[in-house]
Amino acid sequence: MGETLEDLTIRPADVSDAPEIARVHVASWREAYDGIVAADYLASLDVDERAGRWAERLRTGPRDDVRTWVAAAGSRALGFASLGPARDEDAARNEQEIYSIYLDPGMWGKGVARELMRTVLAEVPDGAPVSLWVLAANERARHFYRRHGFAADGTERMHERGGAPLLEVRYRRS
Repeated sequence: MGETLEDLTIRPADVSDAPEIARVHVASWREAYDGIVAADYLASLDVDERAGRWAERLRTGPRDDVRTWVAAAGSRALGFASLGPARDEDAARNEQEIYSIYLDPGMWGKGVARELMRTVLAEVPDGAPVSLWVLAANERARHFYRRHGFAADGTERMHERGGAPLLEVRYRRS
């Protein structure tokens, strides 16, 4: 991949982006969660099935103020992120939640995630807190979020993937 930040465009995603978002989503999961999530679960992730789910989400457009952006170089997605109202019971009325931020593993460490995060955070209303959930064992992601002003707030939950319980930690930024 010869993409550079000069080639990078971050724009609202549309239904035509679904196949590329799905490709990035699956590749990122397989790389980031290797050794964390069961290998057979990661191997079972299906790009076509995921593309269908993304197409449906994007076809209906923003719902409940959920927005998705794609970071692209030409027609190739390098990453994506989604933001919407916080879903936690204890969330403030104006709190936003980053539902997803994933990159093609070949783009890790090249500044694409930083640019995506800047785009997402610029869309958060002034003064609104932002939360996200991250697997406790995903140190790379946790470090990234801390660098962007997020901190674990002490709230944890168990989430099952591939038949195994996984600990998730909530991060917040005020």
